[in-house]
Amino acid sequence: MKITRVETFLVPPRWLFCRVETDDGLVGWGEPVVEGRADTTRAAVHELADLLLGADPRRVEDLWQTMTKAAFYRGGPVLSSAVAGLDQALWDILGLSLGVPVHQLLGGAVRDRVRVYGWIGGDEPGDVGEEAAAQIAAGLTAVKINASGRAAPLPPPAQIDAIVRRAATVREAIGDEADFAVDFHGRITVPAARRLIPLLEPYRPLFVEEPVLPEHTHRLGDVVASTTTPIACGERLFSRAEFLPALQAGVAVVQPDLSHAGGISEVRRIASLAEVHGALLAPHCPLGPLSLAASLQVAFATPNFLIQEQSIGIHYNDGAEVLDYLADRSPFAFVDGSIERWEAPGLGIEIDEDEVRRADRIGHRWRPPVWRHPDGGHAEW
Repeated sequence: MKITRVETFLVPPRWLFCRVETDDGLVGWGEPVVEGRADTTRAAVHELADLLLGADPRRVEDLWQTMTKAAFYRGGPVLSSAVAGLDQALWDILGLSLGVPVHQLLGGAVRDRVRVYGWIGGDEPGDVGEEAAAQIAAGLTAVKINASGRAAPLPPPAQIDAIVRRAATVREAIGDEADFAVDFHGRITVPAARRLIPLLEPYRPLFVEEPVLPEHTHRLGDVVASTTTPIACGERLFSRAEFLPALQAGVAVVQPDLSHAGGISEVRRIASLAEVHGALLAPHCPLGPLSLAASLQVAFATPNFLIQEQSIGIHYNDGAEVLDYLADRSPFAFVDGSIERWEAPGLGIEIDEDEVRRADRIGHRWRPPVWRHPDGGHAEW
């Protein structure tokens, strides 16, 4: 079996899909994208494709090592995301060739369902109470909110109070049987995090995510030591080497993204590294159906898994939805706040190729918001 063609598809609202075809007709799909840098990642995919054409797609580990280590320059979000999507497609082909789901190839299932959470509130969160209650009423058992919109590096009392009130509102709306997480997107500094996160403790968030920027990972230990709330991070870390300092700092939850952190091959190793440190896995996934399917395959087979992010209905999805590119939507049905394990081979979902090709003709130029503080500084989004 040999790889004969690699194609990419720029599909709304902000995604990039790749399609890997073999000489015996098997096709694997993946999702290699950096949000807001889809065209750049697309170019990287086609550069890496030169290493794959003519190769046996079933040699997944060998090809992963080649894609990540054959060149002098390695890593970074664009290259690791390009590798991630191609890696997903290779695992898809391997599963299809053997007639088994990817989780069987990862050692077999350790659970029959994966708990998921949904987003509420958007980038400038307002009244989140009703939205939280609606998500729980619709069958989810957990939600996540942005802590704030634009925030000062050292937030004044009014901003701190607003963040705490938001958490209190959500807890009151969902009661004590459901969970909520709080995402800071790196919008505050280490001193601010040490002051603010302990104030959230009475509302018992499941975790506080990315309180500080990834370039300040060396300071995460100070944040962890300041609170009893579990600290999570990792959507902007792309390898085991980058996760190691965060784990050594004591983070409780790691959040690699299956479309950024080297795909299934690397994320399963990140999960094992986290297990050594007593940390849990909660993959980041605000993207499309292939990224979610790959995340779920890892979750089905990972003992230290906690919960799965999914983006059905997320505020970024404008013009298309996660389920729009599927020939069969049933694998992603929610049952009691979870997605049940399936046994279909490969990634286990069927892409509507005609719809993907039609969408690629439309394409997209999604860009992240650019936020500026009144003093001229830039805020994280």
